[in-house]
Amino acid sequence: MTVIDARVRLPQDLRPDAEYSAPRRQTEQYDRVLNLREKMNGGTLEGLLACMEAEGITQAVMHAESEGGEDGDALNEALARVVSDRPSVFRGVGCLDIAGRRPGEMALQAARIADMGMLGVTLQPAFFGLDIDDRVLYPMYARAEELGLIACVHTGITYSRMHPLRHERPEMLDQVACDFPDLKIVACHAGWPWATEFAAVARRHPTVHLEFGALAPKYVARPGTGWDALFGMMPNLLRGQILYGSDWPVMEPRRALAEWRDSGLDEATLTALFHDNAAALFGFDVPAER
Repeated sequence: MTVIDARVRLPQDLRPDAEYSAPRRQTEQYDRVLNLREKMNGGTLEGLLACMEAEGITQAVMHAESEGGEDGDALNEALARVVSDRPSVFRGVGCLDIAGRRPGEMALQAARIADMGMLGVTLQPAFFGLDIDDRVLYPMYARAEELGLIACVHTGITYSRMHPLRHERPEMLDQVACDFPDLKIVACHAGWPWATEFAAVARRHPTVHLEFGALAPKYVARPGTGWDALFGMMPNLLRGQILYGSDWPVMEPRRALAEWRDSGLDEATLTALFHDNAAALFGFDVPAER
């Protein structure tokens, strides 16, 4: 089975800043739990392509993702070059500058991202002290809906000790989905510890997809970890709304793919998770019906 990775990060060697940096209180738990800083600084395009080839990942959605301190337009230009050089391999999701920006400025940046040929925008409101449904984001959501951009929103746990969890509660994503019914939304990280509630949001809104980047699938599949209801809905009610993502270089695809294959999900669900849903959502070539 060929695989599409629904979220990899723009490699550090292609970013304007040579090294990943962020405030200590923001990264100390990320470094302890995920070894984030070392992984980010070791990430290269050459390494990503080698990893994809080794694991049978034919295509990927690359995000110009940033937790702050980087210029979004510069990141988007770097991402556009990757996509232009390898259009059969990568699709792009552009970065929004949120800190200190007025609502109209974010809407204009979303339009520039669309003009660059990107398929969506990626945003992490909690890292900037904003709720997912904060009013300052609404002009951007409206522009994204108008232009057919996919909104990829950080949801669920953040290890930053500077930004409270309350900014990412599921009812906030539900509100956005209600107010923008044609906006396609990806809930990045699938919303734990509110996994049941995020499953309910996805069940209510066919426009919402759940993506499992930077997570260890063995815990998603393990009873009692808080994923139970969502995992139980993956083979049936939510089969068409789940996306495999690694959040490379944070989670090695080799580990994530192996754990998903050992999770007990049936072949049809794995095919939807690994390939078909991402192919349809992001416009990759969709295989003939089986």
